[in-house]
Amino acid sequence: MSVEIKNKKASYTYFLTDDFTAGMVLSGSEIKSIRAGKASIAESYCRIEQGELWVCNMYVAEYPNAGYTPQDSRRKRKLLLQRKELKKIEKKVKDVGVTLIPTLLFIAESGYAKLKFSVAKGKKLHDKRQSLKDKDISRDLARLTD
Repeated sequence: MSVEIKNKKASYTYFLTDDFTAGMVLSGSEIKSIRAGKASIAESYCRIEQGELWVCNMYVAEYPNAGYTPQDSRRKRKLLLQRKELKKIEKKVKDVGVTLIPTLLFIAESGYAKLKFSVAKGKKLHDKRQSLKDKDISRDLARLTD
């Protein structure tokens, strides 16, 4: 059973350029909730603070058997990357209007939770309309060829 939690709005709202995959620092109850599929990255974003990469506003539901220490479901979680990749990301994010958007949260074969995120630039309204038109055209072509 593989767990893949996607951010479906990301490609509609942003131009996604470079993809990166990072590990996450989680507590035991959080990884159990993610394995159960009770997480969301729809409204989350990544931020670099003091040379470290963090994912903010990612929702992980409370695990029912977590014990007596409750976790904040929307707390900041640290992402694990090599220093070389962090420097590369820092250079790209310095441009105006560029942000880091999570696109996929999954459990790797090693059993660890991984977050795939992209360097993104926001789309204007006419860009969103154009992407919808392109999607409709490709769907119509697929119907005609079947």
